[in-house]
Amino acid sequence: MAAFHTGLTSVTFRQKSAAQIAALAAEAGLEGIEWGGDIHVPPGDTAAAASAARLTREAGLRVTSYGSYYHALPQEDFAPVLQSAAALGAPVVRIWAGDRPWEQLSEAERETLAASIRDDARDAAREGITLSFEYHRGTATQTRAGALALLEAVGEPNVRTYWQPNPDITQEEQLAEIGCLLPHLSHIHVFTWTGANVRHPLAEGEARWREYLSAIRRAGGSRFLLMEFVRDDSEADFLADAAVLRRWAEEENQKGESRP
Repeated sequence: MAAFHTGLTSVTFRQKSAAQIAALAAEAGLEGIEWGGDIHVPPGDTAAAASAARLTREAGLRVTSYGSYYHALPQEDFAPVLQSAAALGAPVVRIWAGDRPWEQLSEAERETLAASIRDDARDAAREGITLSFEYHRGTATQTRAGALALLEAVGEPNVRTYWQPNPDITQEEQLAEIGCLLPHLSHIHVFTWTGANVRHPLAEGEARWREYLSAIRRAGGSRFLLMEFVRDDSEADFLADAAVLRRWAEEENQKGESRP
């Protein structure tokens, strides 16, 4: 089984229609789409979800996940998110782990966040859906320690975490994050950024990404490498980046197949 499949987050092109995104992902030779909950598939809009699912199938692609903007905060309702994910046929719902780093939360706030996600995970399990944390600055999964602590506190088997590089930390720290998160790792958001979130062609990060992918491949299993944002929101840059990503995935998969 291939370790890596390739895909696109629809939020990469928020200005495009769902039909345009599906066509562009197919043109790029990618395999799937993570549909975002902010523009293309709003929570509770099951008609938009069903339409996106149909467009994805017609383009010969897979729905990889539903990229929600649900943070599991007390004022939020998970039910519309789950409704859209089910209508989309998404096996994974990406959620955000609160709105502050784990290290800044009180014990009571940690317990409240974990309890909310635990309840959501049980609801999702009844639909056969996995929840997966956005691995992001400004949330409880800002650090590997926070992510691991939250996963343990939630304690549900259908809760995992994405990973993406943090341009504010060193390569050594990035690899340490991956190593700690491997047993819980879901999909990967792929981009090449430097400090202050400056976007670069994906190929400029090849040396770093080769190390990431080699480490992730050792975890076994199958996951999507999801392109997220491109320089200048350019279609040409996207197509060039997609070709690079496909090459990386193919070469890493060949390494996995050749392993005794």
